[in-house]
Amino acid sequence: MLRTSVQNKINFPNVLEMVSSETLPLEIEHDAGYAIQSKDLRVYYGDFLAVKDINLKIKYQKITAIIGSSGCGKSTMLRAFNRMNELVPNARVTGEVIFSGVNIYEDSIDPVEVRKRIGMVFQKPNPFPKSIYENVAWGAKINGFQGNMDTLVEKSLRRAVLWDEVKDKLDQSGLSLSGGQQQRLCIARTIAVEPEIILMDEPASALDPIATLRIEELMHELAKEYTIIIVTHNMQQAARVSDYTAFFSLEDESRSGVLVEYGETQKIFTNPDNQVTEDYITGRFG
Repeated sequence: MLRTSVQNKINFPNVLEMVSSETLPLEIEHDAGYAIQSKDLRVYYGDFLAVKDINLKIKYQKITAIIGSSGCGKSTMLRAFNRMNELVPNARVTGEVIFSGVNIYEDSIDPVEVRKRIGMVFQKPNPFPKSIYENVAWGAKINGFQGNMDTLVEKSLRRAVLWDEVKDKLDQSGLSLSGGQQQRLCIARTIAVEPEIILMDEPASALDPIATLRIEELMHELAKEYTIIIVTHNMQQAARVSDYTAFFSLEDESRSGVLVEYGETQKIFTNPDNQVTEDYITGRFG
């Protein structure tokens, strides 16, 4: 259950602070090239085991795609990376997710801090019913940002490749933008709180081909500064945008989602090790 109080919680240190920390492990995943990893991860919804024994190491400042048929646990896995599953009634998690050297599921870890440093962009654009400016500034404000807000808003919109389109109408509602612009606004809102990882759950599935291309181009730009994990049903999109691909499938007996194969995208799509992966990639099932 998500705790609403952050009193007595341990906030994540940054990597440099961890070197002198005596209260947290010193296993710094960035040094090993990994931004985040799961260890024997299981997610349950009530008695149903949604994903089973997932061991996945996500490379630092790379784009990783999670693919697989409907119901195989892709979005569940994505939400496990920033404890969003805790917002689902009866959900529970076992195993570990290691980020900045700590297991984010330890009782001492503040889930709000987790979601600040591991941001989420959802399938459907969800701008707030506020101005474009306030949409970007909102997260920073509630997190106590003390710097120049105008500069932060402009910087975030520029990173989201939206500034030139909205700089003269920042006081207009975010809902007045097109679908693709709204999604980039949501990405700018996520960027504004300075995350280290950006999770994207089907970020272009509701967009037209031109807007989809803009989002894909943006992902490549963002990967220069951020680690990106994307869930997609679109095989062509996964092949175009990702450096690494994780293929999930359903276990026959339990109907739980399992990780079948993980590796460099080019290999997964051209020479997978597992026949099940090849069958899915080539459209024989799924």
